[in-house]
Amino acid sequence: MPQQWKSSTHYVSFYNFLPEARRGLKLPKKVILHDVTLRDGEQQARITFRREEKLKIAQALDEAGVERIEAGLPSVSPSDKQAVKEITQLKLDAKIYAFARCMKTDVDSALDVDVDGVVMEIPSSDHLVKYGYGWKAEKAVDLSVEATNYAHDHGLKVTFFTIDSTRASFEVISKLTGRVAKDGYLDALALADTFGVLNPQATAYFVKRMRSLIKKPVEIHAHNDFGLGVANALAAISAGSEVAHVTVNGIGERTGNTPMEELTMALEFLYGVKTGIRLEKLGPLSKLVSSLSEVMVPPQKPVVGDDIFTIESGIIAGWWTRLEKLGMPLEMYPFVPELVGHDPINMILGKKSGRDSILYKAEKLGIGVDDAEVDRLLTKVKALALEKKRPITDDEFLSLAGRPASRS
Repeated sequence: MPQQWKSSTHYVSFYNFLPEARRGLKLPKKVILHDVTLRDGEQQARITFRREEKLKIAQALDEAGVERIEAGLPSVSPSDKQAVKEITQLKLDAKIYAFARCMKTDVDSALDVDVDGVVMEIPSSDHLVKYGYGWKAEKAVDLSVEATNYAHDHGLKVTFFTIDSTRASFEVISKLTGRVAKDGYLDALALADTFGVLNPQATAYFVKRMRSLIKKPVEIHAHNDFGLGVANALAAISAGSEVAHVTVNGIGERTGNTPMEELTMALEFLYGVKTGIRLEKLGPLSKLVSSLSEVMVPPQKPVVGDDIFTIESGIIAGWWTRLEKLGMPLEMYPFVPELVGHDPINMILGKKSGRDSILYKAEKLGIGVDDAEVDRLLTKVKALALEKKRPITDDEFLSLAGRPASRS
């Protein structure tokens, strides 16, 4: 059996796969990613996707191997309804879901656009029901029973989505989900950590408890308010969830949702769990969504950030000058850039450069420098980078070295 922690494209810690480290984990062989970029992702303030942009994203998600796409809430507007309908007409390999409130009219809108299933939302914490919606407690239960039955009777797959379930008392959430499981209908229960308030240990506990209560598949919908979206999704998966809700680049309401690219890579390489995602599509998919959402991806963002394979530090440059010749990039990176469709490893010159940086760049640009010149150039590079408050360009380096600018 091949070792899971190391291959020609990745190199992580063998500790991840020790039986002692995995004791108690109930990992599925595969996790289905339910992408909510087109619905929850668009809920991020200042993001607006046009109809044709939603189609582009849906096609890119499908090409990347995403198995379930939540295409939107058809009842929001005629434009949203049309977008969902046109996405279903693309005949993608992915299953297409609509988001819906627990209302028959929302189900009718979903039926109009020929989706495979609906994610049906209802507030599940008694305080949100009372203060956020102004409802009596029984209203949420009654609406859920009626609407889920209606959706099922009309041939739709039903994921029952419990808003703020992680701040609901167990008595309240168990009554709601128990009634829907008994008198209504659900194919799966989506536990929504709507305000990102769980920690990983509590997530695992909550998922196990809910799974024991309803005997139906449990999906995890994690938000990132404390930076734990990926950790909580992983905790839920380790406790038996086989579907995780994600967005590209982690866009979404407030601090966003679980980032697809980060969860995918963690599952595949730190846990050995398949996702069906074509990893080389992650980089291009990230750039597409960043462009259409007009939300910049931080350069250091895991998996897809522009600078994660960029070297400036002199110490790291020293490593790379040797490792590149040896063809051993995995001695200093957990995975190679081409695995996720990233640009190749690149060394830049700046304030943090060292002698190895100068020698490396000079060799790449085809100029010879002696030892004395290396030290002089290093001083000049650091000074110019500090003055410009940025790395220097190749042409600036050539100018400092008294050589003609490149023609490229």
